[in-house]
Amino acid sequence: MEKLDHTKIGKNAMLLLLLDKEEDEWNRHFNELDWSYCTGRIGSMDSQKIVAAIETAAKRSDLVREDLYREMHALYHATMEALTGVTRGHTQIGEVLRTVGLRFSIVRGTPYESEEEGEWIAVALYGTIGAPIKGLEHETIGLGINHI
Repeated sequence: MEKLDHTKIGKNAMLLLLLDKEEDEWNRHFNELDWSYCTGRIGSMDSQKIVAAIETAAKRSDLVREDLYREMHALYHATMEALTGVTRGHTQIGEVLRTVGLRFSIVRGTPYESEEEGEWIAVALYGTIGAPIKGLEHETIGLGINHI
């Protein structure tokens, strides 16, 4: 795999979803950066379930610690920013008879050369959104980045 720009945490999160690369290649790439990541899938008409799935994956993968408010807060804001992109500014889904089928990635790392800039977290979403009728959906994408 060609080396990705290490200063772009959001780009790395999006490419993790969009490029069909082997897990070993991603592991090597993120190990070289000393970053951590996880991926998952969620389909729902309920935005709360999407947020919960992302938070659960981040906790289970040790990307965030539940007992540290700043980590959970950063993850929440990155998730909401990504979800806002998917839903075009309105985080309603089921309330307006829409459903999503999404893949997600969460990346945690230090995208700046200066250590003083600290760690950041990116949440990327890619999939489909549309009426809850098979075949009536279209692609959608969202990205959220927040400092920890």
